Amino acid sequence: MLVQSFASTVLKSVARSVEPIASRVILARPYSGSTPPPPPPTSGDSQRTPPPPVEDTTHFGYKTVNRAEKENLVGGVFSSVASNYDLMNDVMSMGVHRLWKHHFINRLDAGMRPSSSEPLHFLDVAGGTGDIAFGLLEHAEKRFGDVESKITVADINPDMLKEGELRYAKSKWANEGKNRVEFLVQNGETMDAIPDNSKDVYTIAFGIRNFTDIQKGLNTAYRVLKPGGIFACLEFSQVENPVIDYAYQAYSFSLLPLMGQLIANDRDSYQYLVESIQKFPKQEEFKSMIEKAGFYVPEPGYENLTFGVASIHIGIKL
Repeated sequence: MLVQSFASTVLKSVARSVEPIASRVILARPYSGSTPPPPPPTSGDSQRTPPPPVEDTTHFGYKTVNRAEKENLVGGVFSSVASNYDLMNDVMSMGVHRLWKHHFINRLDAGMRPSSSEPLHFLDVAGGTGDIAFGLLEHAEKRFGDVESKITVADINPDMLKEGELRYAKSKWANEGKNRVEFLVQNGETMDAIPDNSKDVYTIAFGIRNFTDIQKGLNTAYRVLKPGGIFACLEFSQVENPVIDYAYQAYSFSLLPLMGQLIANDRDSYQYLVESIQKFPKQEEFKSMIEKAGFYVPEPGYENLTFGVASIHIGIKL
């Protein structure tokens, strides 16, 4: 009797526990949709707000701006400095940029070899004033007797290209009648006027750090080059020696904007250019980005100039 009484008590207790659950299941049964209904709101749901949309931003120097805005801001900088562009580079590099560019062109050593009948097709991106383009043509002629190869100078900024066209009009190539130099307004990230696999050599000097999307620009460089084509970039970089870097940073941030104000009456443009150097990827990271675009990068991967103030990066489209 004791066992039966205990069992009866347990069964009644279980029945009382199950009854509320059963009633909830029965109440839920009439729903016949294929997707289960949403759970009932909790007390906190009514106070939640959706997260704000993620803005598509990038840097303009040390400022954070919308990607669509950066192109116009950079354009304003280079329109401002176009007529004094070489002076700007003289100030920023203490005149050494001329030696860097000369070494850059000599290292490329590009030109139609005497044994070849096919002229080369160069593309100089962000080439505005034409100093790299004219240097490449001069080197090809002196080194290989190449007077046939052609070059397209592309720049997103018409004011920079206008400076290059003025220089070209005074050069010996303007009087040859061969139309070996073409000036083209183009966005370096897309180059929509340049066909795939059409160029032998792609050069860019002190320009790629101003791209809104550097990786996109590298991908485009790979697209327009022929198999076996050469990508060559000369750019301000990161000084690796901490003592020299300290002196360089002091010069960059203290003196350069001031000199920009005194020489060109344009402190803001020089301030941006200093900051843009600091935001540019370090040498190893930039090398990896070139490889990501598809290029083979020969060892050691890059060449530092003047302790890393600038560096040369080479990639080959296999």
